[in-house]
Amino acid sequence: MHLAIVQTSPAFGKIKENLQAALELMESTPADLYVLPELFNTGYNFIENLEVERVAEQADGPTFQALRAFGQKRFCYIAYGFAEKADYLYNSAALIGPSGLVGLYRKVHLFDRENLFFKSGNLGFPVFDLPFGKIGMMICFDWIYPEAARALAIKGAQLIVHPSNLVLPYCPDAMVTRCLENRIFAATADRVGRENRGSFEIQFIGTSEIVSPRGEILARLDKDKPGIVAVDVDLRQADKKKINHYNDLIVDRKPEQYSR
Repeated sequence: MHLAIVQTSPAFGKIKENLQAALELMESTPADLYVLPELFNTGYNFIENLEVERVAEQADGPTFQALRAFGQKRFCYIAYGFAEKADYLYNSAALIGPSGLVGLYRKVHLFDRENLFFKSGNLGFPVFDLPFGKIGMMICFDWIYPEAARALAIKGAQLIVHPSNLVLPYCPDAMVTRCLENRIFAATADRVGRENRGSFEIQFIGTSEIVSPRGEILARLDKDKPGIVAVDVDLRQADKKKINHYNDLIVDRKPEQYSR
């Protein structure tokens, strides 16, 4: 499959402009699956609940409709982050394809002030079957919890799509470890830029990347520029969990020992 990560620089609250900027990058580079950042269409640095309520969409809202049209035209799949309006407000990611919505993930591990505006996700860590492989989903700060990636690997995911708005500098290197310890691919799509909203200022670190099951960085974007990059990957490589004749990363787990 041809896998692309899209790194954007959204302007806070300008949904149409942010969506158009992402689509222009995607138009420039063919791929079977595109991964967009967390909250790519709205920006991130909310200062009050009313702002979230104004920009949040249902899973089949305008952003979904625009990206679905692109997926139908290109016969491709897209994973993207957005503020979801449901029974509560969630920091969510959708996976869509030519036929519409494939699945939804709601961020479990909320970072910092996200806890003021969003409810922690209630859908677990889902894995979805696509024509080219099994795709797991997590969002940004989920990276710091090894259980998130491990849960997806145990469920059979071959690739983790990872929409992000990274602030801490550790994630790009940490995802190498997540891929190594699970023998899994990961596609982290981050954003760049700075959002200064009153007394809250955030700088995002970029460095979106695709990592192989052997911890190889197959592609990594700049820290301060929007961009897109695509690589060919064979997701069947993620099915090889054996390190040697005696050790298998999944089979050798000892869950009964971990709670002692």
